[in-house]
Amino acid sequence: MDTENLKKSEDSSRTSETVIPDDPEYKTPNKKKRKKTGLIIFLAVLILAAAGGVGYYFMERQKPINTVKTFLGDIQKLNFDGMKSQLQSNDMSALDNADITNNAYTAFFQNVNQKMTFEIKKTSFSLTNGTANITAKIRYIDGSDIYKETITEFLKQIVSTAFSGEELTEEQTQQKLAALLEEKAGTIEDKFAETEITYPLIKTGDGWKIVALDTETVKFMSANFTNVQDEINQSLVEMETSDSQQEQTEQTADSAGTIDMSNDKFSIHYKQHRVAKDVSGAPCLLVYYDYSNNGSSASSAMVDVNLQAYQNGQTLTAAIPESDDSAIDQFMAEVQPGQAVTVCQAFALTDETDVTLEAGEAFSFGGGTITSQIIKIK
Repeated sequence: MDTENLKKSEDSSRTSETVIPDDPEYKTPNKKKRKKTGLIIFLAVLILAAAGGVGYYFMERQKPINTVKTFLGDIQKLNFDGMKSQLQSNDMSALDNADITNNAYTAFFQNVNQKMTFEIKKTSFSLTNGTANITAKIRYIDGSDIYKETITEFLKQIVSTAFSGEELTEEQTQQKLAALLEEKAGTIEDKFAETEITYPLIKTGDGWKIVALDTETVKFMSANFTNVQDEINQSLVEMETSDSQQEQTEQTADSAGTIDMSNDKFSIHYKQHRVAKDVSGAPCLLVYYDYSNNGSSASSAMVDVNLQAYQNGQTLTAAIPESDDSAIDQFMAEVQPGQAVTVCQAFALTDETDVTLEAGEAFSFGGGTITSQIIKIK
């Protein structure tokens, strides 16, 4: 009885035990699952590493681009300190010969540069060497017309001031120029120009820096204008050269023509001429013409009109008549817009040959309209 129960108990115990087969095919699915999981993890790590490398490279490429954008943004705001901080050497000496740093012209250049726009066109980048080249396309104000009008008006006012006996200090002269620049900038339609500048950059301990401030940047910052005083001096030289060339050229004119002319600033109409004597008793020619002010502000024939007289191809000098003549005084007198006066100019004669009169706009750069006529002296 006890033996039979013991045998049953042993059979029952063997039946409850878990039997794991030794067949290799039974274990294969688990091995494949573990291998697949390991491959996925490896690939994920590889992708993350690659993405990190690409992200790092992209961010490094953006840094020199951002430097140039910041630099050009500071130019728009005329922020010299900001510009300086983006330069490797902090050297702003390229601006030394430009009026852009002169406080008298700050308002004008701020107005000009805030209209400048830009876009990045090309980039080249060497992470190994820590260098980059960023090319920006820049659209900016071309101030050529503004400067021309300003200088023409300034020279007219200086002539008028000189004849009145008034003397201007250097500070007053700059203030007058600055006021004229702002006035002309407000009345003349904006003319834009474009340029592309490639900025070389280098990676430093303080980040990416532009190597140096170049002359092309200074040029567009100055609206294609470097120095007001230099431009005035150059204009005077050009006028003197033009006058010299005219003196060396034989003057020809249609005997039937007159020195009549009209533009948006003034009109002149020849009236008559006569021969008189100057204060030394020598013969002189008196030329009378009507002058009308077509402009929007007070002016004078002396300021607006350039009348020259030639005899035998040589320029005749101005003369002072022996007798007083109110028309000579009217030559220098201020005339209000819309008004007209008869003026007279006197020239010293060298002989009794024909005189060629030539009239044009005073302080007109690049030639302008010229009219002429021949006067018989005898």
